Amino acid sequence: MLTTLPDAASAQQLADGVLDERLAACVTELGRVRSRYRWKGQVESAEEVQLLFKTSAVRALELERFIAAHHPYETPEIISWPATASAAYGQWVATETHRPTHV
Repeated sequence: MLTTLPDAASAQQLADGVLDERLAACVTELGRVRSRYRWKGQVESAEEVQLLFKTSAVRALELERFIAAHHPYETPEIISWPATASAAYGQWVATETHRPTHV
């Protein structure tokens, strides 16, 4: 899953929250990007920080909802797509996004 944020501080805060909730096994900061986009009838330009979240299919919807709820933008970019991974990496992601049930 991919999103962009306005600055490093908000990117770190979102990444920390996602990892604390076990919604992703890894969050990669892809770095600063310049985005040009149409917003409310105007062409805008902004420097942003792009984050890539590695999660399991089981946590994808919950991750999307978390990003939407904790994102500083009115309409955050949240893009997701299915992906395949090596068996070992896929198992690691599944393990890290699993929440133990309490009996």
